[in-house]
Amino acid sequence: MARRLPSVPPVLPGFSYLHILGTGGFADVFLYEQNMPRRQVAVKVMLSEVVNDQVRQMFQAEANLMAQLSAHPGILTVYQAGVSAEGRPYLVMELCSAVLNERYRAERLPVAEVLRIAIKIGSALETVHRAGVLHRDVKPSNILTTSYGNPVLSDFGIAATLQTARDEEAIGLSIPWSSPEVLIDDVPGSVASEVWSYAATVYSLLAGRSPFEVPGGDNGATALMGRIARAHPLPIDRPDVPESLERALRRAMSRRPEQRPGTILELVRELQAIESELGLTQTPVELAVDDWAVGGTFDADDRTRLRPVAVGASGSRAERRRRTRAATGAGAFAVVDAGSLPSRIGASGAPVPLRRRATAWLVGALVTLAVALGAAALVVAVTSSNAGVPRVGDVTATVAADGTIEFTWADPGLAAGDRYQIQVRDGTSSIQTAPRYVVDATPGETVCITVAVNRAGTSGPPSTEKCADVPG
Repeated sequence: MARRLPSVPPVLPGFSYLHILGTGGFADVFLYEQNMPRRQVAVKVMLSEVVNDQVRQMFQAEANLMAQLSAHPGILTVYQAGVSAEGRPYLVMELCSAVLNERYRAERLPVAEVLRIAIKIGSALETVHRAGVLHRDVKPSNILTTSYGNPVLSDFGIAATLQTARDEEAIGLSIPWSSPEVLIDDVPGSVASEVWSYAATVYSLLAGRSPFEVPGGDNGATALMGRIARAHPLPIDRPDVPESLERALRRAMSRRPEQRPGTILELVRELQAIESELGLTQTPVELAVDDWAVGGTFDADDRTRLRPVAVGASGSRAERRRRTRAATGAGAFAVVDAGSLPSRIGASGAPVPLRRRATAWLVGALVTLAVALGAAALVVAVTSSNAGVPRVGDVTATVAADGTIEFTWADPGLAAGDRYQIQVRDGTSSIQTAPRYVVDATPGETVCITVAVNRAGTSGPPSTEKCADVPG
């Protein structure tokens, strides 16, 4: 199908038109120069032939959402919005490059670069979810790059609040990065489906293609949807991609939503652990310190109103069973930095200062012990004594008829900010607050785990390893 010609750029007071940047189904993006303050900006202008009440509502929703969220360093900055003399709504945005969408298909992106991009975009997406919003179109082409090389999430044109998404008809979707339940219209969007899209996007940056795209094969909509429904992504044909990374992405693209990580942050934690596994400096996770930073004042009936939500709860799945339980409480905010795995969240939901390491005068000596916990392990720098960190006692295991194994244990006396660190013998790991861990095993499989308490980045003594066998 031939591309349409770009529309005529509107005359905008205070801006000088330079040239076209790109075209889309609903809008064109032009390069303008803003006269005061003087800078080049990208201006997204709706097409006059598609402007109607629904499109105006979508545009207003996008403008309001991005204005409230774009203070985040991983979200495209919006400067202003308006309507041209011809009646075409427009959005003035930070000028960024779309080169990443070209690069990942043309060249092999370094694993370290992909992990950095993934964690930064994951921070942005987690922030969006905590504000009560779904993006609903996470894919490589919606990751732009600033002039300083920072990735930012863009295009909230079909975003919706979590409260209303379940009742709305999906306006559009991108098949290669859409979850099975969205493609079959089970739900128009949820946190679980966004976890899928996020994982599929990270996979694409590594593989140079979408997860269910067959090189040289039939990649039409019907064929793609059939493969996505089966949820068996092709292996990433790269020797430098660790198995732990592929395993994390495959789990996030599980066919059943309850088997995926419960939040974007939960998957981001795994990516940080993989950075440590590869000997890389962990990319900081950037989340708002206070809820006013992502909130706003709206009319009661404003469909773009941002509301703190219980992250991980998706409609009737508030108590979903999944492989790894989310560690974050509802409405909690924290600044998470490279030396703070995990972050400390107080019992009230308020952030607690993070302690990276004890100084030598407190402990008498600096002890650094690199603990290798397997292919997908967390590497923890133990810089102080773990005296006082409680030890988890006996772990029990229950094997269900469907092959799932539920490991449980008694609370050994967690303090505010403490978390459980679960290590599975196969290399899978998790940081969480729930005293239970659920695994979907295969017939004949033996699953073994240990549980330790992690306090301010220091891991206490692990429990005795507990194993469970699934009948063959």
